[in-house]
Order: sequence, then structure tokens, then C-alpha cells
Amino acid sequence: MTRTITARDLRAHWAEGREIALLDVREEGPFAEAHPLFALSVPVSEIETALPPLVPRLSAPVVVYDDGEGYAGRAAARIAALGYRDVAILEGGLAAYARVGEVYRDVNVPSKAFGELVEAIRHTPSLPAAEVKRLLDAQDDVVVVDARRFEEFATMSIPGGRSLPGGELVYRIREAAPSPGTLVVVNCAGRTRSIIGTQSLVNAGLPNRVVALRNGTIGWTLEGLTLETRRSERAPAPSAETRAWARERAAAWAAHVGVPAIGADDLARFRAEAEARTLYTLDVRDPAEHAQRHPAGFASAPGGQLVQATDEWLGVRGARVVLYDDDGVRARMAASWLVQMGWDAFVLAEGAVLPGVFPVPEAPRADLPAGPALTPDALADRADATVVDLARSPAYRRGHVPGAWHASGPALARDLAALPGDGPIVLTSPDGRVAAANLAEAQGATARPVRLLAGGTAAWAEVGKPLETGGRFLSEPADIYKRPYEGTDNARAAMQGYIDWELQLVAQLANDGIARFHVARATAASSEDRSSAVGGASLD
Repeated sequence: MTRTITARDLRAHWAEGREIALLDVREEGPFAEAHPLFALSVPVSEIETALPPLVPRLSAPVVVYDDGEGYAGRAAARIAALGYRDVAILEGGLAAYARVGEVYRDVNVPSKAFGELVEAIRHTPSLPAAEVKRLLDAQDDVVVVDARRFEEFATMSIPGGRSLPGGELVYRIREAAPSPGTLVVVNCAGRTRSIIGTQSLVNAGLPNRVVALRNGTIGWTLEGLTLETRRSERAPAPSAETRAWARERAAAWAAHVGVPAIGADDLARFRAEAEARTLYTLDVRDPAEHAQRHPAGFASAPGGQLVQATDEWLGVRGARVVLYDDDGVRARMAASWLVQMGWDAFVLAEGAVLPGVFPVPEAPRADLPAGPALTPDALADRADATVVDLARSPAYRRGHVPGAWHASGPALARDLAALPGDGPIVLTSPDGRVAAANLAEAQGATARPVRLLAGGTAAWAEVGKPLETGGRFLSEPADIYKRPYEGTDNARAAMQGYIDWELQLVAQLANDGIARFHVARATAASSEDRSSAVGGASLD
């Protein structure tokens, strides 16, 4: 029988910096309504595909919980089947945790709460949308740089802005604003990447005046201003002079914060110890650079997004993290933030020569069934088959096998009971892996034969078969939290509510008391006091 752990014992791991991973195994919708600070969203139906990169060490402590839905026991069994050896269920689930600790709304909350703490401690400068619009209309010497991913920038952007993702800001900013007299405005969709991006430039000692666009594109929209779409302007690659400046400034700031640089021998030792201490090795450069060439074993994690969404790459709180770049800038700036967020983060020294082969920890046993399966052609010939799609609902809406029903992965048994027809059921998902992982669950929930679509929906499309949009749902989907800062169709009340929520995160952190965040003050030359405390978060 799977052991249990109390909420107090779980929180002691965080408070003491010991390794632990906490998994919310419900769907993302309910997760975004309430969860502990360091919880990860890993729905029970996606464990086999989502968990291994988040928790690469099989002996790492893993805790699962739900809110009474009955998912936790199933999740624990599936995690143990992958080979994880230290799995526990949170005693009493979310309700029990809420009696001793804070629960938080939304997603990527550790990064967002930390961003609010940074602004509160460092008084990160910002300007409201109306003032930025006035400056742009007056054609003053001002440049707007968008710290989000390029894809988000292209969806909607501030008029006249250009894409400069947060992890690239210090690296490229002098190309976007070569004159020290230029006002630099950093924006994102809401607050976090604007704050962290602006403060990164301030920390690096950029001589320009730098401000965040207060509340990002949300603030712009709430002011009644118009956003542009389908823009493609990007800040150019840095010149040799810019790289030299950025390298010197990033090194100085990282040293001030206390970011250790390690060489090949240190990394080899960390890798040798990875069976006992979880290790993440991440390449923080632009994904295109990673795709061209990167050291063996380093996964792509663009620096700005890594800081914005640590829980999408780093599942085990208390683990080691080693960051790589080839310029001496981006890894140091990203690591400086991770260290302040309580991570044991290092940068790989420039020029370190690494072996192509090295010892790796025992990997999870993610052997997914290949059958029984139907090829796309065979499925097209089966008029009596009913297709059930386990894709996330946005992907399902964008395109699915004609006639396919959408089902909840965690509540698959419930949804299959509502499925019309009496012929065989064919499970699919975008690449077929989630469908395969849930084959046994489906077979146990119905007397109807259950098959897989070989290769998933992608294989169906690759052979030229049509996809259908829209859809039919066996239950109201709760698999996605509608983010009020993405897209162009958000309700004003939702956007304002999101900003109001972010603004109270510092108080919630203080009441919770387990963050282990610290915000580094300015360099020694500054007149700022370098030590104070804000309940549960320390400053140095």
C-alpha cells in the first residue's frame, strides 16, 4: 500500500531545502483554482509522458494529491510502475493542506510571486500605459521591447514594439537601444516578465532609463488602447562590442548574487551523483541555437521562460541546476534569478570541454503499448468504430479525426460510460502516446473492444486524411485554464481580476512562510540597504 505524508511534513521539506516533488494529478482547470505554492500540474492521464523530464531521478521523493476525486491512488500506482521508488500520497489531499498552508490560484505561481516580491523590494520602475502611449505619440527617444516568446509577441503587441525575449535582454539590448539617452520600455502580457526583464537591465547596469510597461498588454487594453497583431520585428543579434559589454556586466552581477561557475570536472561529479541528487542541465539560449548545436545532455530552456515558468522544467524542489550558454551572459543572468528563487543553480564555464558520453541515472520505464491498434486506413474503413480523443481540448478543437469525441483523461471511465454506440472504441491523442498510456484504463472501464490509432492524430493527418475542427465533448472540458493574459479575446473583468490577484501575491507569500526566496539588492556601490526581511522571503 502506498504510504502517506502529512502536509506539515511536506512543508518541512520546502522549509529545509530538502528535495521533493509535489504533483497535482487533477486537470489543469481545477489546479489553477487552488494549489500549494510548489505544486506541479501533472494530470493522472499524462503521467507517463509528462513526469520523466520533470522528475528525472527515480529515487527522488514524489508526493501526489487530489481534492477527493480519487485520482491520487491511481496516480501513485502509475508512478510506481514507471520505476519511482519513493512515492507518497498527501494525507487528506488539498483540503488538509489548506488547513496549514496557503493555496494559490493561476499557473506558474512561484515565478509570478517572486516577480512581485522583486518589484516590492527593488522598486522596479514602471510607467502606466497612457504615459507610454503619450511618449510614443510624441516620437520621443523611446524603444519598446517585448520580453515574451516571439510567438506571443506575434499574436499581439504594443504598437512600435519589437520582440526581445527576457533571457536575451542583457545580451541584445544595446542593439535595440544603442544610445544611452533612449528610454527603454519592457513589456509582457501582464507583470512578471516586464518586472524581471526591467530589473535584469537595471541589475546589469544599463546606463539608459529603463521602465516596465505597468501591467503589460493587459494594462494597455484596459486603458482602451489598441494592440497590433502579426508583427515580426526582432532585436538584432549582438555585435562584438555589445557581447563584450554584456559579458562583463552579467559576470559582475552573477558574482554579486553568488552564482557559482563550474567546469567539466564539477559537472562530471554532479552527473556521477545524479542517482542521489537530482540534476537538471539546461541550455538557456534561443531554441534555434540549441537545435543547431548543444552539449550532450542539455535540454532547451530559454532563459526568460525558465525564470517565468520554473515549474515547467524543474519539478524537484531542492535539486541542482546547471545552465549553459556560449556567451557568458544568458546563463549568468538566468542563474542569478534562480539562485534568488532558492534553487541550487550553477553556470557552466565558457569553453568547458564536455564528453559526448557520460553516466546517466536509471530512466523511468515508460514502455507504452503499441496495440491492439488500427492504422489510419484501417480506421477509415471501420464505420462502426467510435474515436475518442485524449488531446488537450485546444489541440482537439484545432483539428481531430472527423467524428471523434473529446474525453477527459483523468475521468476517462466516467466519459466512456456516456459514449454512444456499441462498436469498438479507438483511442487517439496528438502523437498517440497519451492514448497508449491510458489504454488499460479504458479497457477496464468498458465492455466494448478498445483499440489505439497507430501514431495518433498526427499519423492520420500525415497520410492526407482530413481533420475536423469544432467538436463534441463527452463532458465539459476542465483540462485547460484560460489564461487572461494570452490571446486577444479576454474579458475585461478577467484581465482586471488577474492584475488584482498578482498584486496580493507578496502578502500571500508572507503568510505562507515557505518560499525561501531572497531578493539581491544592488551592488555594493549602491546606497541601498542590502538586508531586510519580508515574511517567509529573505533578502541579501
